[in-house]
Amino acid sequence: MKQATQNKYTQMTTAPIPSLIGKLAIPTIVSMLITSFYVMADTYFVGKINTQSTAAVGISFSIMAIIQAFGFFFGHGSGNYISRKLGAQDYKSAEKMASTGFFYAFFAGILIMVLGLIFLRPICLALGSTPTILPYAEQYLGIILLGAPFMASSLVLNNQMRFQGNAVYAMVGIIVGAVLNIGLDPLLIFVFDMGIAGAAWATFTSQISSFLILLYMDSKGENIRIHFRNFTPRLTFFKEIIYGGSPSLCRQGLASISTILLNVAAGVYGDAAIAGMSIVTRICMFINSFVIGFGQGFQPVCGFNYGAGLYRRVREGFWFAVKTGVIFLTFCAIAGYIYAPEIVAWFRKEDPLVIEIGARALRWQLITLPLGAWVILCNMLLQTIRKPVRAVLLSSARQGLFFIPFILLLPYFLGLQGVEMCQAVSDLCSFLLAIPLTVPVLKSFRQDVSSAR
Repeated sequence: MKQATQNKYTQMTTAPIPSLIGKLAIPTIVSMLITSFYVMADTYFVGKINTQSTAAVGISFSIMAIIQAFGFFFGHGSGNYISRKLGAQDYKSAEKMASTGFFYAFFAGILIMVLGLIFLRPICLALGSTPTILPYAEQYLGIILLGAPFMASSLVLNNQMRFQGNAVYAMVGIIVGAVLNIGLDPLLIFVFDMGIAGAAWATFTSQISSFLILLYMDSKGENIRIHFRNFTPRLTFFKEIIYGGSPSLCRQGLASISTILLNVAAGVYGDAAIAGMSIVTRICMFINSFVIGFGQGFQPVCGFNYGAGLYRRVREGFWFAVKTGVIFLTFCAIAGYIYAPEIVAWFRKEDPLVIEIGARALRWQLITLPLGAWVILCNMLLQTIRKPVRAVLLSSARQGLFFIPFILLLPYFLGLQGVEMCQAVSDLCSFLLAIPLTVPVLKSFRQDVSSAR
């Protein structure tokens, strides 16, 4: 095991950057795309029921974002620490952190599940459910909450394997769960006539399956094994999780709050507006999943080389990932802008108003889409190299610092158009903020290399 880890260290610190990131990014991109695709599949199949079911799935996404927030918090927090310790060849600390992050996430998921089920109706109302949407939201979310412990801890396993440079193992669990969900959706919704509950049970089943497969894959190859005896609930370990995971917690937590505010703002204009904005959110999430996956291929390279003091390689990897992301998102933005109505209609062609609202909102978001590559990669860099203040500020910007005031102000002055354009304005402001937060850090890498010479 130790020899295998040493070989991984050599590979991560000496292999050419473009091919290394590409090799690590392919399984993470596949995982991200498939995960996003099966979320879109839920929206697609539920859209065949009625507009209220589509809106209910969008409303429930806020709670799923909270579950994911804790999964990413413990997964990124422990994973960042693990990659740095492996880069510094401190294997014992890495082993303890792996189990600590996993069990923290599982316990947090249990707490979310219990509280969510106790306060289910008040939560659905607070999320923006209208009287016509509420029954569907309660039915869907009540089932989704049962999978909270498995969803949160699966994200930890996924990210820990990825930060160790073993993303292929993580990809297997994600793919199996996603394929199962896509297959069960039409079966349970239409064949067994379970409606929106069928979509929820399909998601729950896929989460359990992914959890079990990821746990099994974690015992293979060079992955650090999860053992309860290594669970170390000490303040020092929890502080490291906070430093490395708080940007993810802020980003996902604020994503939940912003989604709630978006649903409330859109709800003023009817169920079709909520459904349309929900569809656009899924589409943009699917497109951005490529850049996020590519950035996740960069993160273990960043962590290993930063831990080893090889700052030139960190800088080189960052710029390679940014350029690739900008090119990809520019292509998607142009194609998506042209075919926006057709893309939205694929989810809910039975309702022309949903298509009209969704197409306008999608075009607004696509205008600033390429800027997201810079924001996403800057945030991943700052988070991985343990710059918590800068990372938290940037991760909070898009969904919190800018989006929240804009979603409260723009609809007041511009009506429905303010709802539709809010995300685009937030993306532009986040791009501008990322420049002063990240450029000085990149310059310090150059100075460190120069001074070492």
